[in-house]
Amino acid sequence: MPSTLNFRRILVAVVLSTAVLVSTTACGGETKSARNSLTAAEAPASPSPTSSFEKQKLAKTRFVANAGLAAGAAYQWIVKPFKAGKFKKGTKGRTFALVKAGLAGAFTYNRLKAAVNNAKGDPLLSKAVAPLSSGIDSLKNLGGKLRKGDATDADVGMFENVINGVKDAGKSAGAEVKDQVPSASQLSGG
Repeated sequence: MPSTLNFRRILVAVVLSTAVLVSTTACGGETKSARNSLTAAEAPASPSPTSSFEKQKLAKTRFVANAGLAAGAAYQWIVKPFKAGKFKKGTKGRTFALVKAGLAGAFTYNRLKAAVNNAKGDPLLSKAVAPLSSGIDSLKNLGGKLRKGDATDADVGMFENVINGVKDAGKSAGAEVKDQVPSASQLSGG
């Protein structure tokens, strides 16, 4: 019986190693020497840059999407619950509301930074958003404050002011921002 067991183990090991070898080859795995032997003609072509018009159009679109998600998350999970008193000690569901607010704060900061980066692709939008960068940077630690329950009226008011400033800057540059509430998976992944 022991020889049959050893044979099975060897057979399984051979089958698995062959499967790994085949999948590596099928997925484009290649040896170092094979990679080095590619000539310049065989090298994959790099994507061509888009025109400046396309960059500007995409910049505004991306700005609107990112700023809208930031505004939606901030209002839905920070401003609205704060005004309803859900962050006060002793309130039912406070812990869950604080965790969601902390995630929303981090998500909002991330999306606002992305929106500012997108705005750099459009000259008018870039000028409108530039003064808001320091206000956005000041929000960096608000997610942690919210999660810990240390946020004050002034913190949430500042948050609301920055969001409204970004929305106003977008509107003045022809990129109107509307609140878009992100899904829970976007909020936790994002």
